[in-house]
Amino acid sequence: MAKLVSLAEGVADLVRDGDVVALEGFTHLIPFAAGHEIIRQGRRDLTLVRMTPDIIYDQLIGAGCARRLVFSWGGNPGVGSLHRFRDAVQNAWPAPLELEEHSHAGMANRYVAGASGLPFAVLRGYTGTDLPRHTTNIRTIACPFTGEVLTAVPALRPDVTVVHAQRADRTGNVQMWGITGVQKEAVLAARRSLVTVEEVVDELVPVPGQVVLPGWAVTAVAEVPDGAHPSYAHGYSVRDNDFYVAWDAISRDRDTFQDWLRRQVLTSEAMV
Repeated sequence: MAKLVSLAEGVADLVRDGDVVALEGFTHLIPFAAGHEIIRQGRRDLTLVRMTPDIIYDQLIGAGCARRLVFSWGGNPGVGSLHRFRDAVQNAWPAPLELEEHSHAGMANRYVAGASGLPFAVLRGYTGTDLPRHTTNIRTIACPFTGEVLTAVPALRPDVTVVHAQRADRTGNVQMWGITGVQKEAVLAARRSLVTVEEVVDELVPVPGQVVLPGWAVTAVAEVPDGAHPSYAHGYSVRDNDFYVAWDAISRDRDTFQDWLRRQVLTSEAMV
């Protein structure tokens, strides 16, 4: 069963230098607080996996945590580029960043294969793109029944997946609802998992459209109110659109970014 821990304890126990780490959440329930704790604890040489790396991965990359990025789209939603991501790719600052790019469908199917215990996923996809020329983890395969040429991609099995959710009970069962992406699949595919939640409750009251991760599938749960800010948690908080706009100017300049990092992340205490 999942352990109830503090955020600092969860990251210290589960996230290690050199790990393959997935922080998932689509538009909403993005685990920002956990990402900041990874930065505070100085993790290095991480392979960061995320379907849509946005501001939290810009921060992790700029803080020097990442060696490699596996993704299917990257940007500041509704605003523009990720400037720390761009600086790492173009100028190797603060460290070189290797890239492995896929389609959304390819990434989602890779998580599903990992969660299913399969070695790879098969799909119709990538056709007409140049991704196979640049990504060695995209191969063609012939259907043994029809001969149709399909695309195969290897399963994703992160060392640790981190997600945010609305609630957990005291035995570690996790409940989320609203816009959900591949959090369930990413947790089930991972060797270890940390879920931050808005609150820990005595009983999970059913909610329409909910996703429930059973305690046996989760390694640890940390209560972190507002742990998704500046993204949002449906029913608990709203998206801080002003921060997404402000991030463009903060992240463009290395000194401005480093000053923000010192003031807002490195000198802040971990939430418990």
